[in-house]
Amino acid sequence: MADKNTRIAIVSADKCKPKKCRQECKRVCPVNKMGKLCIDVWPTSKIAAISEELCIGCAMCVKKCPFGAITIINIPTSLEKEITHRYSANSFKLHRLPMPRPGQVLGLVGANGTGKSTALKILSGKLKPNLGQFNAPPDWEDIIKFFRGSELQNYFTKVLQDDLHAILKPQYVDKMPHSIKGKVGHLLRAKADMENLKDIVRDLDLRDVLAREVGQLSGGELQRFAIGIVAVQQADVYMFDEPSSYLDVKQRLNAARVIRSLLEATKYVIVVEHDLSVLDYLSDFICILYGTPSAYGVVTMPYSVREGINIFLDGMIPTENMRFRQESLTFRLVEQAEEEQIQRHRDSTYPAMSKTLGNFKLRVEEGDFSDSQIVVLLGENGTGKTTLIRMLAGLLEPDEGEGVELPKLAVSYKPQKIAPKFNGTVRMLLMKKIRGTFHHPQFQTDVVKPMRIEEIIDQDVQNLSGGELQRVALVLALGQDADVYLIDEPSAYLDSDQRIVASKVIKRFILHAKKTAFIVEHDFIMATYLADRVIVMEGTPSVNAKANSPQTLLSGMNKFLKSLDITFRRDPTNFRPRINKMDSIKDKEQKAEGNYFFLEN
Repeated sequence: MADKNTRIAIVSADKCKPKKCRQECKRVCPVNKMGKLCIDVWPTSKIAAISEELCIGCAMCVKKCPFGAITIINIPTSLEKEITHRYSANSFKLHRLPMPRPGQVLGLVGANGTGKSTALKILSGKLKPNLGQFNAPPDWEDIIKFFRGSELQNYFTKVLQDDLHAILKPQYVDKMPHSIKGKVGHLLRAKADMENLKDIVRDLDLRDVLAREVGQLSGGELQRFAIGIVAVQQADVYMFDEPSSYLDVKQRLNAARVIRSLLEATKYVIVVEHDLSVLDYLSDFICILYGTPSAYGVVTMPYSVREGINIFLDGMIPTENMRFRQESLTFRLVEQAEEEQIQRHRDSTYPAMSKTLGNFKLRVEEGDFSDSQIVVLLGENGTGKTTLIRMLAGLLEPDEGEGVELPKLAVSYKPQKIAPKFNGTVRMLLMKKIRGTFHHPQFQTDVVKPMRIEEIIDQDVQNLSGGELQRVALVLALGQDADVYLIDEPSAYLDSDQRIVASKVIKRFILHAKKTAFIVEHDFIMATYLADRVIVMEGTPSVNAKANSPQTLLSGMNKFLKSLDITFRRDPTNFRPRINKMDSIKDKEQKAEGNYFFLEN
């Protein structure tokens, strides 16, 4: 009987160091011992080469590799006929492609490393798909024949005829100042092909930065500028890779409206997004990407928005009978009965205070908090959320003359921006900072294993990606022995899966350790899941602001959402918050009743 599985052998070029090991992979391979060359390492080789045809999937090489550089994966043979692109031997492989439709927004969701950015490069025409034939790439005639019968046939025919002009907003906007120089207003006017320049500048709140150089912009300003520079151009295909990074909730919704305003009957819009509430609000249909990060990715058929996000959270694709995640993800808040059983032993208060930083003034109302409680700070960028966190952490003193005394509590602080200065591996960093906690079995089970630190523990801290750094920073922050944990934007750089895992890790840790956490978070689903109470920040960004006293989740969310003029409902399947479309029947009903946020359906 033919084997129903095909093997993929992945060798990580970063980890494989044949000159620093005894080439255990080559020595232990049973196929090599039989006289065939399944694994080979030449004296001049930079990495090991594995024959996927000869590999029997015993995974002996995986177990014996001292650097953890080899991954052997079994995938259904049927997928082998659907390879869209492979970079080289023993490297990442993408199966199928998302199918964009004119006049609609296609949303892409999936774990980091499963091929979303690769798919965008192919659809933008910047990368020619090689159908897995990396040694002898096919010509366009064969590529179009491969996609015959699907919507992609017409799409690639237009790409080949240069009839499609595609613009891509890059994922990493913080690298833009290295390649783009000049003033924001001048650059936007130079690129503008459309008459809506003033509208886009207004909607993206760019008026105050038009006279500034690109190199002087903050992360959020860079993101809005990057969206703007794409939106003002005439194109056939608009692509946005993670447009909500660095943006607050209000800016995310404004960006979503700008992106949707680009739709015309003949234009394609494709968006990669990890904030599921924004993806839901933005998209008309969704393709899920699943697989093993950095090894292979598979693109599903298009689904309706609600069905697609629910399938992604469930981890099971019914049309393919494929489970790609062990557990389904739901957002049911701590049950009321369970909430009542939580014994709160310690109540603390902080006084009314204020802080002036240049032209910005923050006033803080008196507040209180207790153990086993998470307080989420909600507000626009520039309203003092990080300033309040830093004051509570003791890193900023309140204004002089107020005679304010903050409670003397041990504080652990995870900052918003993570700049890796440590020279050494992740293991060395954790051993230096939190040795005792790191070895504790409970901490390993509750924090280290869910955050998948074992995968990166021997990598140099300086070489980690943004998401990997965020995971390490969260483990470091929770590993400190403290009374209060101050965590600034834990979802930054994390994909949708990792955000939900991080939320559960933080929630479980704070509850079981009987600690308090203050968290700044813009991902609405994550903020809703985490929050026991809410501090709403009000005022004029970068001028003056007020931090209200902590409120219950329902009243705090209602107050915050009313200021944004948006309403949320809950999905009956997995209880995730969903944004109501502006002026929809549900939106009008909830506004009339004053219910901007629902805890229950």
